[in-house]
Amino acid sequence: MTTATTAAPTVRTRVAELAASQISGWQEGYLKDRPKDVAALARLRRGAGRDAADLPDLWTLVDTSPLHTRLESVRPLSEEELVRAENALHAALTLWALHQQSRGARMHRPHASKRPGGLGAAAHRLMPPGGIDEPVRKRLVRAGTAADLTSLTQRLRDLIVLLRRADIPLDYGLLAGQLYSWQWPDGAGAVRREWGRSFHSWQDADDASPPENTDDNTSRPTDRDKDAS
Repeated sequence: MTTATTAAPTVRTRVAELAASQISGWQEGYLKDRPKDVAALARLRRGAGRDAADLPDLWTLVDTSPLHTRLESVRPLSEEELVRAENALHAALTLWALHQQSRGARMHRPHASKRPGGLGAAAHRLMPPGGIDEPVRKRLVRAGTAADLTSLTQRLRDLIVLLRRADIPLDYGLLAGQLYSWQWPDGAGAVRREWGRSFHSWQDADDASPPENTDDNTSRPTDRDKDAS
């Protein structure tokens, strides 16, 4: 008789799940206008495009303790893995906060095969049906050629601003995992390939389907920026 075993989660998976979990909590609170979540988003977005080490104010907000938790049958993370995981988590959470600012719909949305949530698909949605928006394409390519994580997040910031204006969401758990992988040797090339596949996964015909956030009962954005601090 054989016993089925469950594979231990990879570090990338743990980072992705932790980012999605933390963002989901803040996102729901922000959309319900809960003061503590509105304040958290305001603090987080100041870190978008900046190195985690430069912002000690966020150390008590971005909870990395699950990465240090000993899990059964899972080895502890090495110092190098922890540093890269923490950096990826910081980058993803702060970029989401920038994306969510003043939006009345969920800007973090889990990826689904019929509604791709990757960065490439989101960039494609910024383009006209059947055409290529050259400035958007160049921004995506420029992000892909970043030399390190800090410069990558700075370049992603430009794309996120465009996505926010167009109310186009991202899967920030997926992005967090990619930002973790990016920091390893040969990781950048692998992530670029993921973004390329994501870009081609978006089909213009899908635009005829109902918007992603029609199930949101939250209020729409107003002229008042409730977290303008």
